Amino acid sequence: MGIVFTRLFSSLFGNKEARILVLGLDNAGKTTILYRLQMGEVVSTIPTIGFNVETVQYNNIKFQVWDLGGQTSIRPYWRCYFPNTQAIIYVVDSSDTERLVTAKEEFHAILEEEELKGAVVLIFANKQDLPGALDAAAVTESLELHKIKSRQWSIFKTSAIKGEGLFEGLDWLSNTLKSGDLENKRKFGYDI
Repeated sequence: MGIVFTRLFSSLFGNKEARILVLGLDNAGKTTILYRLQMGEVVSTIPTIGFNVETVQYNNIKFQVWDLGGQTSIRPYWRCYFPNTQAIIYVVDSSDTERLVTAKEEFHAILEEEELKGAVVLIFANKQDLPGALDAAAVTESLELHKIKSRQWSIFKTSAIKGEGLFEGLDWLSNTLKSGDLENKRKFGYDI
């Protein structure tokens, strides 16, 4: 029955595919988020050496999600995955206040990459379930998100373990990507 509804809505509204990179420092919760979205449950993970790639279907958008390892030695290789990326999900460990400066530096370096100029940015202030976790406003200030003027972005408080905030973030991302498609169609003269 679910397949019938999926096909019906796909035929009415169409399906869109989006390439998304999940980036952030090691131990921010990127892989836990990926598998929570993909399988709906928490999976025991180990540090990602290289990448994980999964397809997540949500709101008529098929997200091809690339979870890239966040260790210092792996971060220079992130740029190999930048081409054709429509969105970035940047995951921050809200309880790791000692590494917020590093998280900010890596984040702003990503925003400067030419191949990511058109990508929208979703920030997950993750690990809200841990004591001492900074709220979204404090993470916003720490990452200096007010400096982002040339692209759409939003931040959501999340707990990958509890599943909180993840789907609200995906709702924002899917709506933003859909509205971007409509804007591009208008810009290039397509009927909508």
